[in-house]
Amino acid sequence: MSKFQYENNSSSSPEKEINLKEYFAVIKSRFWIVIVLAILTTAGGYFYSQYTYVPLYETSTRIIVDTENQDMKTLMVMIKDPIIMEKVIKELKLETTAEGMANRITVEQVDESRVVRISVIDTNPEAAVAIANATAKTYKSEVVKLLDFKEVQLLSEAKVNPYPINESQNKVVLAAAVFGLVAGVGFIFLLDSLDGTVRRESDIEAILGVPVIGNVSNMNKKKFVSKKRKARSYEVRSESVDLK
Repeated sequence: MSKFQYENNSSSSPEKEINLKEYFAVIKSRFWIVIVLAILTTAGGYFYSQYTYVPLYETSTRIIVDTENQDMKTLMVMIKDPIIMEKVIKELKLETTAEGMANRITVEQVDESRVVRISVIDTNPEAAVAIANATAKTYKSEVVKLLDFKEVQLLSEAKVNPYPINESQNKVVLAAAVFGLVAGVGFIFLLDSLDGTVRRESDIEAILGVPVIGNVSNMNKKKFVSKKRKARSYEVRSESVDLK
């Protein structure tokens, strides 16, 4: 392909330039839509988060298991054993299953030491404390019966934690606000695409198929007539003619 042919093909291919000013003008003309949708979605996200919000409280107790590391994992697994869980449920008179009770409890070794932390999460802070302490005491007594292991000591009891661990719901509200802004901008461009009114130079070029080389600003008829009456002379053939 010759250079001339390449230039002709390049000039004939339509290139649509992005005019940021036009996009800004479209958004500005209907910006109230963005504001309204952002307010509605933010309010909806806030009420949804408040309606579905369930506070969860966590507390923990610590015990000392005096054994070698190779036996530690076995002894830790036994803390959530159904035998222990059922006795805790019976003692506290709870309406749940052993599996459901075990799902509320997390057992972990503290810094590879002989200290074991028993953490409990519940919707009631007092219930979380009761479950944690009852689990530690029940485990200490039952492990002696099951394994004849007496090297378990209660280190610290669980205490009430009045602050929920899932207190912040700002993510839902923020996501709703961002969705409202994006939806508002998208809705504005949708309305603009459905509007058949010629507003921009690019619309004229697309309809007529010719480039726009100039434009005439809006004129106020009253101001134009007023200026015409106040004119005192006209320039005719490079001469000034007085109209009085």
